[in-house]
Amino acid sequence: MNTETRVSSAILGGAVAIGLAVGGYFIGHGLLKARSSERFVTVKGLAEREVKADLAIWPLVFAVTADDLVTLQARADDGARKIRAFLERDFKDEPVSASAPRVQDREAQGVMRDRANLSRYVAEVTVTLRTSRVDAVKAALEGSGELVKQGVAIVQNYEARTDYLFTQLDEIKPEMIATATKDARHAAEQFASDSGSKVGAIRHAQQGYFTIEDRDPFSPEFKKVRVVTTVEFFLLDQ
Repeated sequence: MNTETRVSSAILGGAVAIGLAVGGYFIGHGLLKARSSERFVTVKGLAEREVKADLAIWPLVFAVTADDLVTLQARADDGARKIRAFLERDFKDEPVSASAPRVQDREAQGVMRDRANLSRYVAEVTVTLRTSRVDAVKAALEGSGELVKQGVAIVQNYEARTDYLFTQLDEIKPEMIATATKDARHAAEQFASDSGSKVGAIRHAQQGYFTIEDRDPFSPEFKKVRVVTTVEFFLLDQ
């Protein structure tokens, strides 16, 4: 190999080495940036709000007895009529529905063998009011003893308790999600401060389920709405 060839080879080798070094620098720097961008923290944010129910469903269950089915049905109709009249005082234009009587034959069940003075048939009927006037329902409940004075045997039935519902969840969802996200960022900022970092953009966010529960057992017309979000934030160097 002559001198000129050796010089050319040396120059070429040096250029390759420089190229590899420069390429390695950029690759390494890029990987460092990539690793830095993968630093993140996962936190949860909470939002709660107290709201008032905007829909009440009030079922009034009553019982009637008779020794024959014709009389039983007549008494059921009379009881339903009295309840409708009672409700029309305050809820004249509200929807009211009545169920078909749920009839039991005590003779067929063998109950009358032990207590022969019982009427053979007993039936339960449910008259249901559906209204947005929640406060009016609370007031009417207090005066429902008047139906008992009229001979309507109101039955306390746990399965037919008065329900108070909140139906406007979609209207408050966006604001509550924003509040929960702010709460999550606050938690992330506290973590970042303790670790000498700062909070960057959101890497990933997952909205939790909204829950609606009674505020307490004694005022079911007031509800507590709650949502928890899970948010991942990028962490950046200070």
